[in-house]
Amino acid sequence: MQSTLTFPDFIARFPPVSMPVTLGEDTHHVFSTENEPLSEALISQFIHPLEAVAPDDEFTEYLPCFAIDDTDQFIALVWWKAELLNYEYVLATFSLKGKLIDHEVIAYTRVSDGKLHRAVVTINDEYEIIIIEGVSDEMDIFDPTTSRTRHLEILASGEIA
Repeated sequence: MQSTLTFPDFIARFPPVSMPVTLGEDTHHVFSTENEPLSEALISQFIHPLEAVAPDDEFTEYLPCFAIDDTDQFIALVWWKAELLNYEYVLATFSLKGKLIDHEVIAYTRVSDGKLHRAVVTINDEYEIIIIEGVSDEMDIFDPTTSRTRHLEILASGEIA
């Protein structure tokens, strides 16, 4: 009989990292050499309930990246999700008991309508999240008119606003 996995089992897969950190298109390669992919059981129990989309196909992969170090009132985890033509970094915050507080896609690479949509993110030591987004055409030529910057932050409550 298989035992139920606990929230501490899940967060143990995310090594603590001090801020600042920057995540871009290829950053997941660093995490893939240092962190094991999440098991199907951990994904089913702790990630799938957060997603409001259809269940993953057999090609979807999740890779734990890190836990934001030095958070006292909440736990903040970042993972990378790889699907066909869609790659995302997800930031999720949880209470100390494992209840979801908030989650947000903070960086990505997506192919849509023949264009490549990219977002890179920096999380600084004040838990401010700076996301820079833009679009390249089918020749991978960046269009600077599509560039925009979004600012979020992780509040003391763990909410991402």
